[in-house]
Amino acid sequence: MNFLVTALKDIFVQGRGYEWGMGPGMMGGGYGIGWFGPIIMIAFWIAVIVGIVFLIRWLVLSTRATGHKAASEDSALEILKRRYARGEIGKEEFEEKKRDLLS
Repeated sequence: MNFLVTALKDIFVQGRGYEWGMGPGMMGGGYGIGWFGPIIMIAFWIAVIVGIVFLIRWLVLSTRATGHKAASEDSALEILKRRYARGEIGKEEFEEKKRDLLS
């Protein structure tokens, strides 16, 4: 218990050399950043947001590109099945073209 009281006294006594709420390292008070700090922070967050937008755009475009490829393969196979069902092509030609489409 004495240790806790001593630690709390040390914490409160160390802060007495500064005005209320101000210490070394507050805005412009010791690190030399001054008014540059907020500008750097804003630039950082703009860069993060732009990076997220480009990442989402890239993901959407890459997903869309692979989706079109799969859809065109399915539609070609569907057309082939319809032609076979109508009797426009025979079974041998259907199997040959199906193998070509799936490979």
